Amino acid sequence: MIVYVLTRLLIVLGLLLGISFLTFWLMHATPGNFFDALKMNPQISQDTIKHYEQIYGLDKPFLAQYWNWLKQVCRGELGYSFYYNVPVSTLILGRLGNTFILSFAALLVTWLLAIPLGVWAALNYQRFADKVLSFISFAAFSTPTFFLAMLLLYMFSQWGILPLGGMHSANYDELSWAAKMVDLIKHLVIPTFVLSLASMASLQRIMRGNMLAVLRQPYITAARAKGLPENRIIYKHALKNAFNPLVTLLGYELSGLLSGAALIEIICSWPGLGSLMLTAVRSKDVYVVMANLILVSFLLLIGNLLADIALARLDPRIRYAKS
Repeated sequence: MIVYVLTRLLIVLGLLLGISFLTFWLMHATPGNFFDALKMNPQISQDTIKHYEQIYGLDKPFLAQYWNWLKQVCRGELGYSFYYNVPVSTLILGRLGNTFILSFAALLVTWLLAIPLGVWAALNYQRFADKVLSFISFAAFSTPTFFLAMLLLYMFSQWGILPLGGMHSANYDELSWAAKMVDLIKHLVIPTFVLSLASMASLQRIMRGNMLAVLRQPYITAARAKGLPENRIIYKHALKNAFNPLVTLLGYELSGLLSGAALIEIICSWPGLGSLMLTAVRSKDVYVVMANLILVSFLLLIGNLLADIALARLDPRIRYAKS
């Protein structure tokens, strides 16, 4: 296992280098840079713009710019934001917690509801409950998340029950800690529901299929023939084996903690990494874009590695060895 983990970490390092090079090249290949917009401002001299380009190395060739950025990352520096005029690390940390709160809430709702619903649908195979859940799942698959978000915002604007955007109310600082928690939950309802609905439908269908496959295995028939209670057969023997394949999905869910909420953050005015990334791409703020992409890619690769390790611990039939 140690050799396997070390090998995977080396692969992660190589993939991160490849992703960073490709992203940096794409940002460089598109015409213009951040300071092109400043050239249109008559109050800023061309000498000042050239001075800033020299400071940030934008007057150098592409490979030299990438090499300078890579050296900064190795020193623990993510660069400087042209648009916000602050260090990128400060900017990312200021938004990271907000995105994590939203995405973790969606992840928690998804898994807490999808797994029981999948088991319930499998135990009621071809019955009314199974057909209703299947219909709801397919409807959730077919509904674009951005359209659902705008529809819910319009509905609640007519009802006035929930806040329509942001993370806090205007009087948030004056509230007690309990009232602050309630206020945050109210702001979380719409984006969390939109983010979790499609994932919940997918996870519920996967859990249903896994559970049906396990319930048809010979050892389940043997356990029933021995007279074991049905609840023990389902929740102790069948559920564990049906849940094992879902562990691999946690690797992708980890990266989704930061990237999956981007569009919904923009629509719901949630102050997270989504709106930050959109502004950075539109303004050609290269170092902010690079930091976002590297962070999401790192979480995706490390999440897959942790999922493989967890799967090997949960299922004794799986072993990793040197080829």
